[in-house]
Amino acid sequence: MSYQALWTSLVPPSQHGRDDLCAVSAEGMRIRFSDGRELLDGDSGLWNANLGHGNTVIADAIAQALHEASYLSIFRYEHTWARRAADALVDLAGADHYGRVIFSTSGGSANDLVMKTARHYHALRGDDTRNVIVGLRGSYHGLTYGSFSLTGENLGQRLYGVDGRLVRHVHPNDPASVTDLMERHGERIAAVVVEPVLGSGAVPLEDDYVDTLLRLRDEHGFLLVADEVATGFGRTGDMFASQRWTARPDLLVTSKGLTNGTCAASAVIVSRGVADAFQQADAMLTHGETQAGTPATCAAILATIDEMRRLDAVARGRRLAERLDDELTALVAGHALIGSTTGIGLFRSIRVVTPSGEPLPQHQVMGLVARIREAGAIVHPGINGVQLLPPLICGDEDLAELVRRVRTGIEAHAAGVAAPGRAARLAGARP
Repeated sequence: MSYQALWTSLVPPSQHGRDDLCAVSAEGMRIRFSDGRELLDGDSGLWNANLGHGNTVIADAIAQALHEASYLSIFRYEHTWARRAADALVDLAGADHYGRVIFSTSGGSANDLVMKTARHYHALRGDDTRNVIVGLRGSYHGLTYGSFSLTGENLGQRLYGVDGRLVRHVHPNDPASVTDLMERHGERIAAVVVEPVLGSGAVPLEDDYVDTLLRLRDEHGFLLVADEVATGFGRTGDMFASQRWTARPDLLVTSKGLTNGTCAASAVIVSRGVADAFQQADAMLTHGETQAGTPATCAAILATIDEMRRLDAVARGRRLAERLDDELTALVAGHALIGSTTGIGLFRSIRVVTPSGEPLPQHQVMGLVARIREAGAIVHPGINGVQLLPPLICGDEDLAELVRRVRTGIEAHAAGVAAPGRAARLAGARP
């Protein structure tokens, strides 16, 4: 049967309908496709399945919630699953600092919510001129209209009419850049939103940069937001990457690993200080999403938290990250086409170079991804190379096999560039 109706995301129409891009099942870190191939998932299902695919405990919890309450809303109502999931997230993040949870449906929509919450918070404090949101250049926060304006990459915002008049961007790991902005416009800044590790290039924020942000927050009064859509739930060695900061953010965004990728879910975990401003004014935040915080979603959140603990997933992820460090060090040392690696924990990138030593041109990245897929592994496109985000519970043998397949794909790509006709046929989608 020929399927033609699906409009695939971020793939040009000429590539729609390909069986080698159509998955039919997934278990552990292996995904089977319609063309019969089984690939190693070095991407954790778009960074979602930190516990691997097919966790039956989470699936059973979702099924039970669907039987008991197929749909209940937190839109002008509450339900017990949402109450329990919110309490569990506050405990997980730290109940001494955080106090409330607002549920959403994606990382992008959660960042829209963050921008609204920050502006409303300052208005409640008598300062409605604080309406500018600051992000980082090279950052990724989503593709909904609010989060698209906050995303620090040029992904067509002008084409789609995205309004960025109340958004500014500064350079990551450049204290002077953000300090200068605050000296000029600090009284207008409502919030600074940062990924602890920039998702587009697996670039960690340096300690002195984070400390600068924390100091400037104290001096200028903006809210500091940790967008942990990608880094949360053990990806970088702690449950949340911002737990390593010397002080905690005012808002923490989580998604992806929140339900192990099983539901369209995200959450904004709100500090007690921010929540108290709304509580004292009895102010209603104007936000609501039909599918946010449903019983099935909240059951998945609760089961994922329980499974993270039962499997000791954060500690296992740390041990696996040490093994990955060794594998990547050997890869760089032993191969002329590997220039360097970046990232921390199980959030890593491989920067590839051409035979002449130049960084791999960005327009060749999706061709490289396709070559690695041909070699038997799924990886994420990155800056001048690819990103590896294996599950926290990946076995040592699977990890070594993943790195071998990545190396094979890199070598095949380099050989294919010398035969451009064949390389073009294998390149697949463009970034």
